[in-house]
Amino acid sequence: MKLLLDQGLPLSAAALLRDVGLDTIHVGEMGMSEAEDADIIQRARDDGRIVVTLDADFHTLLALDVALTPSVIRIRIKRLRAQALMDLWIFC
Repeated sequence: MKLLLDQGLPLSAAALLRDVGLDTIHVGEMGMSEAEDADIIQRARDDGRIVVTLDADFHTLLALDVALTPSVIRIRIKRLRAQALMDLWIFC
């Protein structure tokens, strides 16, 4: 499983998730911290990654495009710290 963490999630979470064996990158590590959601979706599609985000707009964009990829996981807990995000992921 390959993850792409969106800007609203802690940058440090990417490293923690990598430490437990998940192929994870944060948009900030890719120079995409200010990228439009559509550009992030395309990058995730190109790289075969799942977008992990706080933003509900990703689902809308995929639906409007009738897109089958990428998958999107929306985290609905605001101000989530990196360790808490990792704990959520491992719990799933």
